Amino acid sequence: MKRILIVDDEPAILMALSHLLSNENTLVITSSRIEEAEEALDRYKFDLVIADIRLSGIDGIEGLELLSYVKRISPETKVIIMTAYGSDEMKDLAYRRGAHHYYEKPIDMNDLTKKIEDCGIPVMTK
Repeated sequence: MKRILIVDDEPAILMALSHLLSNENTLVITSSRIEEAEEALDRYKFDLVIADIRLSGIDGIEGLELLSYVKRISPETKVIIMTAYGSDEMKDLAYRRGAHHYYEKPIDMNDLTKKIEDCGIPVMTK
């Protein structure tokens, strides 16, 4: 069974991605806070983490901190970073820290699905 961790402070995004990706072969765990995400990462091995960069406030970069944490404890785990406040500098930081892909919101769900499948996780349309 594949495991995906989705980390975002927007409940609608957590719900939409969880619904899209959950199936009999994929377990999806969601978190709205970095502390919860780190607890899940310490407890389970994930195949993929999808994380927003900002989980709190205007200057938040928790998603990049989480990316570094994931790569430190599980280098083989793929990480997709997303943000509504992107910049070339933020994109470069994400890739330097090991992001598999970087998205600026709004996200094209068809493209995201392809990127997830490129990570070896089949996405089944419902």
